[in-house]
Amino acid sequence: MTATPPPPPLAGGPGGAAALRPLLATVLTALHDGATHRRGPLPAGGPDAVARHVRGVLGEVLPEHGTGAHEALRTLVHALTTGAADPADPHCLAHLHCPPLAVAAAADLAASALNPSLDSWDQAPAASEIEAALTRTLAAELYPAAPHPDALVTTGGTEANQLALLLAREHHGPTLTVVHGANAHHSVPRAAWLLGLPPTRTLPTPRGTLDPATLDETLARTPGPTLVTATAGTTDAGLLDPLPALADTCARHGADLHVDAAYAGLLALSPRHRPRLPGLDRAHSITVDLHKLGWQPVAAGILAVTDTTRLAPLAHQADYLNAADDTHAGLPDLLGRSLRTSRRPDALKIAVTLRALGRDGLADLIDRTCAAAQRLARLLRAHPRFELHAEPTLSTVLFRPTDARDDDLAALRRTLLQDGRAVLGRATADGRLWLKATLLNPHTTPADLDALVTLLEGSSHR
Repeated sequence: MTATPPPPPLAGGPGGAAALRPLLATVLTALHDGATHRRGPLPAGGPDAVARHVRGVLGEVLPEHGTGAHEALRTLVHALTTGAADPADPHCLAHLHCPPLAVAAAADLAASALNPSLDSWDQAPAASEIEAALTRTLAAELYPAAPHPDALVTTGGTEANQLALLLAREHHGPTLTVVHGANAHHSVPRAAWLLGLPPTRTLPTPRGTLDPATLDETLARTPGPTLVTATAGTTDAGLLDPLPALADTCARHGADLHVDAAYAGLLALSPRHRPRLPGLDRAHSITVDLHKLGWQPVAAGILAVTDTTRLAPLAHQADYLNAADDTHAGLPDLLGRSLRTSRRPDALKIAVTLRALGRDGLADLIDRTCAAAQRLARLLRAHPRFELHAEPTLSTVLFRPTDARDDDLAALRRTLLQDGRAVLGRATADGRLWLKATLLNPHTTPADLDALVTLLEGSSHR
């Protein structure tokens, strides 16, 4: 009689570490070999070549008989790595997509292995306390003078912006008008649509930022409750709206102010760059995204508010998660900390990073990254074949070859992607198309930037 094989090992429990250790060796080897095989910031050949390769490797997604853990990991992690757009490569700089710190990724492994779910305390005893301590700390950084600031962990800026609009709607009612600049992230008008709010009022931003005078005129003509959404770090150019003047304007008209600081919010941790965010703490709510200038694996967002009472509309009760008598007896109620039910302990990797690097370590990463953008701007400004749009405000640089038409520029970007040599973004400003380099890699060296400019010079004159 054939014995029934045991089930596959688990990641948690006393034997979890022993089961993970050999599997991790296989994963790490596949990561290394895949990156070596790729030899650049992304795979060459474009979408069709990548799709053919992945389909060939996958073969039968659900085979009749399994191939075993090591073969499956070795094959698919290698395929994923070979076909990745790797933000750790210094020439992968199209988007606000950072290379995560190794310490944060390692912490994320522990979170995956233990699999706490922050929808009830009895599923995540320690994780819920880590999250509470982290959110209090980050809220106090953003609202240093507020007596009871608070923050929620979100999946990123999109969810944080949606929560900000939801809280404002619950406070003011369904007739709330949301006003934002044309420079705002797409998630703002989309959140208004999802929440059933009136269509947002989009103000022109011809200079890239929201103009206080234009906002003043608009609010004077807007009846009823209003939420103004400003931006600290625009997606296209990294620009900062004039927060003090916007806060003054909102105060005169009795409008709430939300600041989407998904990009720039972590400047608050840098003594050198924090003065560039005056007025941030005057917002009623603030979005910050730590998988940008925080070097966290996705997802790692924050919505901070001036006072914890502003989160009261999120309160929710389900007997199987936060029964009233359990809450009365002292078990923490977690349902009001998110609109999600099952929820990963994303606070762990952030808390580990803060402890490992400290304030000065994170400030150094921010300062290095912004300095790299300034250096790239200097190289492009001094080069006769390139035009710089403007000095970088954060770590985004917009530029274009001096003799290129817009369609040439778009084709150049796609050629670099097709060849697997560089990942650059695109942005429209002043009625023209620009190439966009979003620097988020603190390991980028001057030699990397020199090589990028040389590559672009050669590619733009083929």
